[in-house]
This record gives sequence, C-alpha cells and structure tokens, in this order.
Amino acid sequence: MDPEDVRRYLEVLGVTQHSPSLSGLRQLVLAQLTRVPFENISKLYYRKQFGLLDIPSIDRYLEGIEQYHFGGTCYSNNFYFYCLLAGLGYEARFCSADMATPDVHAVILVTLDGREHLVDAGYAAPFLEPLPRDLKTDYVVELGRDLYVLKPQDGQGRSRLELYRDGALKHGYLAKPEPRRIEDFRRVIAGSFWPEATFLNCILVTRFFPGRSVVIHNLNLIESRGERCEVRHLTDLDETAAAIQEQIGIPRKVVTDAVADLTGMQDAWS
Repeated sequence: MDPEDVRRYLEVLGVTQHSPSLSGLRQLVLAQLTRVPFENISKLYYRKQFGLLDIPSIDRYLEGIEQYHFGGTCYSNNFYFYCLLAGLGYEARFCSADMATPDVHAVILVTLDGREHLVDAGYAAPFLEPLPRDLKTDYVVELGRDLYVLKPQDGQGRSRLELYRDGALKHGYLAKPEPRRIEDFRRVIAGSFWPEATFLNCILVTRFFPGRSVVIHNLNLIESRGERCEVRHLTDLDETAAAIQEQIGIPRKVVTDAVADLTGMQDAWS
C-alpha cells in the first residue's frame, strides 16, 4: 500500500500513525471494527452498477467508506486491513482459513514482541482487539446470544474458531499459518459472484461498538448489548433499507438499488 493510501486509510479510521506496538495494533483493530462495517450491500451495489466481479480497488474501497459508509466482506476488509498493517511496518501475514470448504476465508496473523495474534475484520464478529494465538486454554468472546471460542493451536500451528449461537455450534473456521497472496483467493472470490453464492442471496450488515452490536440479517434487526439480545422483525426490503440507513449510515436509495433483485434470503451462517 503506497504512503498516500496509508494516510487516507488512517484518516478514515481516525487514527494517528505510530510505530508498531501492541497498543497501536489494538487501536487500529478497534477503529477498523467500529468504523468499517461487515456488509454485502457494497458487493451487490458494485456488481449491479459497475459489473464488478472482484474485490474493489483500494481507491473504491476507501471511497465507499467515506461516501456511503460501506465496508465489505472478508476478502476486501481483511486484505486491505492487512495491507494497511504491512504499510505501517507491522509483521503481518495474510492467511487462509477453512470452513466447510478449504481456503474460503481470509484472516490476518500479526507477530509482535515474539507473540502472534489473530486479527479478523471480515467475520462479522466482535473481535475488537487482536486475539492471542499462544493459548493454553480457550479464549472466549461473548456478545448477546453469540459466543466465540478460539482454541489453542493444534500440532500444525492452526487455530480453530467456533461460533456458538444460543448454545449450539453454528459456524466456525480453521485458520492456517502459511502466508497467502490475494491472487490465491481469485477462484473463491470469483465463486462468491456465482448466482447461488450466499452473499448474492442474503443481506448481512453489522456494526460493532464497545460492548454492543447492530446486525441486520435479511429481515431481522438484531441488537446486542452485553449478554442481552433483542430481535425485531422487519416487514419488507423497504423497511430493511430504512433500518440500514438509520443504524449503519448507508443511504437508503443505495441499499434499495442494491437489493432490488434479491430473490432469496439465505442464512449467511449456513
């Protein structure tokens, strides 16, 4: 990432540039997670408006945050955040993770003072600080009805992350330590634009704050604070677009244009 993009990205995050440190990394992760939502509205919008079948360029990514309060899904959010960290001098690796299919998720591993941390700005999860990887016991992040469990590394240096919802295992991934390039994800990124792909057939928009979150998943508005979780059903796509504008800031017309052709409402965690 060139210095001008680094400067612009830091301005978007509201963070001042400092030498790499754990406190600096925590500040960056918190800013990324609270200012840049996980959302697929931009994916739908850019595909419809520009025929984009790839992650946006860094210029379009930052412009989307600045103008429309966009963010992105795992490939764009984690790839560009990785580029920012590397541009700031952090010892960071862009890595893959297995879900039901191998190598379909992207994560970031950061080494500081001999300790390694997992950073994931692309899982629609409240990982508001780096997660330690040198674990002896499970590391737990809990918000509302969701409980995330990061397991100690296995014999191959891999980290398993499990998502429990209402006490039942709902989703998860296995993060692998080998460095990857964005080019290694071209096939899976292309697959994310196939007609049956999950994020072309659902709505998922999340915004995190310290201790609370707002999630709009299809026709449900889910607000979590501490251990409490409230779910409100939205009547139709128009009310959903209004809720996204109110809660996230993405303009209602942009949302309406993006989701106008949705025919299905898949479970984003299926």
